[in-house]
Amino acid sequence: MNLLVVGISHRTADVALLEKLALRAGELPDVLAKLLAQPYVREALVVSTCNRVEVYAVVGSFHGGLSDVGTVLAERAGVSVTDLAGRLYAHYGVEAVRHAYRVAAGLDSMVVGESQILGQFRDSYSTAAELSATGRLLHELAQQALRVGKRVHAETGIDRAGQSVVSAALELGLTESGLESVSGRQALVIGAGAMGALSLATLHRSGAGGLLVTNRSAAKAVALAGAYNAIAAPMADIPDLLRTVDVVVCATASPGTVLEAVPGRTAPLLVLDLAVPHDVHPGVADHPAVTLVTIERLRAAGSHVSVDDVTAAEDIVAAEVDAFTAWHRGSDVAPTVAALRARAEDVVSTELRRLAGKRPEFDDDQRAEIARTLHRVVQRLLHEPTVRVRQRASEPGGEAYASVLRELFDLPAPTPVDVPGALDFDHRGEL
Repeated sequence: MNLLVVGISHRTADVALLEKLALRAGELPDVLAKLLAQPYVREALVVSTCNRVEVYAVVGSFHGGLSDVGTVLAERAGVSVTDLAGRLYAHYGVEAVRHAYRVAAGLDSMVVGESQILGQFRDSYSTAAELSATGRLLHELAQQALRVGKRVHAETGIDRAGQSVVSAALELGLTESGLESVSGRQALVIGAGAMGALSLATLHRSGAGGLLVTNRSAAKAVALAGAYNAIAAPMADIPDLLRTVDVVVCATASPGTVLEAVPGRTAPLLVLDLAVPHDVHPGVADHPAVTLVTIERLRAAGSHVSVDDVTAAEDIVAAEVDAFTAWHRGSDVAPTVAALRARAEDVVSTELRRLAGKRPEFDDDQRAEIARTLHRVVQRLLHEPTVRVRQRASEPGGEAYASVLRELFDLPAPTPVDVPGALDFDHRGEL
């Protein structure tokens, strides 16, 4: 199973490095094209969120694929592969499947149990599929990961700790600012993308008394505002709005800061900067009236989920990983079975041609009857062994059956050539 995950997240790197790697709107096609242009990468999708950038790939070999993906990520970050290696993690084969399932379930999130990652994973897969960057194996992985994520949230209480990064940041900010609640308070959301929409929905659900949203694209702001009885405001009005609102959530995809200062403010103001790269200038935190919550602050605060809920979620993931592995073992033997049947058909065709040369007196009907008889004999001989080998291949250790078939019947099997990579990971993802 040549599945490889190479990534960097809040667990392995600071926000500054994540910002360099984070994908902004319109950048994904170019990154996918660069990945697929590498010699060992066959399929690819990229998941980029505020706290992770991960490449899921089908590769020709572990070391070759690792080197290829590492090269693309290092080029994007503007650092050497060697410098980046210490911050990257890698998962291969079954462990890549396990990681994908844990990510989709929210088990690997900064806020354990948050459900936003499920939509982000789905969007990443949809974009990669539209660009023809995924094939059969990544398609199956993504579909099953999304299903497993939904199952974990439906069958466990893992999301009780926090539905999203937004709600966790809001809870932390309210505690530190002394505002206690957003109920009845005015709030401004800067950004009308996925995170902006989630922020507006969270504030609306929390009872904010006056919601405003602004965005560089006024049309997107108007559309989002209409869904939550909010008011769409021009970006130019931000300085004035900062004088009156109580909560500001910054969630744009801007490459630079959009909030540089908070002028003329004396009442407490809670500012949540949930963007990568940062939307808010660090100096804003020095304002005496401002409480600033950033991704770094949120990471440091952590989250609280019951051990029982995590255990239940991990049990679901483990069972689903076994199911995926069994499916892959069964599907892996299919090309060998097809090659065996094709070899048998070739033998029958050769013998029929030989018979036609030796017995020219046979008419067309006789030749057709002989051909049908030979084909029936071959099919009956192969039916039981091929059914059994498919069954055995789906069991633990079943990957050897395809190899045995190829050896017994001298069937061709391409062997990928592994090469030393610039990054030296073992298959568990350890340096």
